[in-house]
Amino acid sequence: MISRFPIHRINWTTSSFLIGTLALTLTAVPLYLWHFGLDWFQVALFFLMFLGCGFSISLGYHRLFSHITFQAAWPVRLFTLVFGAAAFENSVLMWASEHRRHHKHVDHDDDPYSISKGFFFAHIGWLIFKLNPTEPYDNVADLQRDRLVVWQDRYVQWIAVGMSFVLPPLLGFLWNGWSGALGAFLLAGIARIVALQHCTFFINSACHVFGRQPYSTKCSARDSFIMALVTFGEGYHNYHHEFQHDYRNGVKPWNFDPTKWIIWSFSKLGFARNLRRVAQDKILLAQQRRKAEIDFDNAGDAPSGEEQSVALARVKF
Repeated sequence: MISRFPIHRINWTTSSFLIGTLALTLTAVPLYLWHFGLDWFQVALFFLMFLGCGFSISLGYHRLFSHITFQAAWPVRLFTLVFGAAAFENSVLMWASEHRRHHKHVDHDDDPYSISKGFFFAHIGWLIFKLNPTEPYDNVADLQRDRLVVWQDRYVQWIAVGMSFVLPPLLGFLWNGWSGALGAFLLAGIARIVALQHCTFFINSACHVFGRQPYSTKCSARDSFIMALVTFGEGYHNYHHEFQHDYRNGVKPWNFDPTKWIIWSFSKLGFARNLRRVAQDKILLAQQRRKAEIDFDNAGDAPSGEEQSVALARVKF
């Protein structure tokens, strides 16, 4: 059994960080809370860092840089690059390159975190094991022309360490001395990283297994309201894979997608422009096509091409 374990493929740096931060969260954090207790400052700092880094991944890494769903002023780009680095999900160039490859080859071998290789692989295994050599940045040439993006790629580890392991302890020390610094390091630093990373990882794993497919069955992506709650609106994954260049993931007015609300607000304040939206008739057409598939499946017969055409012709816009 042990001899068959792919030890030679383990990415020791990444796996040590992922396992080490998780171990500290499950051991050192409870010990700190038992000995020192929890005050409002530590709670506030944890959530401020979680929100700042989480929105930077959703709004910046994903919708702004990976899919170019809108354009943003330099203060927004700089903020998301700095706080996004603190999520320890690597640089925008690598994140966007892998994510664009995921969309191009979703569910197939060239998908970096393909769910077809199992839930564990899609969630975290693709980071732990070197199943393939690192792909070149041949699909992010547009981002390589952005000087801020190139700067972040060059210094991403230094930025991440400073934002996660220097800034929170410094603030904690100013609040309550060394005990405050230790608490900030463990809670706003270590525990926040673990919580945020696994929220992101669940989009790659859970949102390709659990949930609804109201727009398309072309790939395994699914909509999950629960995942939207903890990922700032990223849980509407079925819609996103069908219409990846829309700045909205939760396209319905009642969908919980705070990232789209912030992008829209930025556009009104002059910090964002050229927001890309899929035409409503295309969205309705996708829903009607999916509904026709479900109706035929429930009737026990697969729809023929002619039957699908007849069903789609009934769409009213």
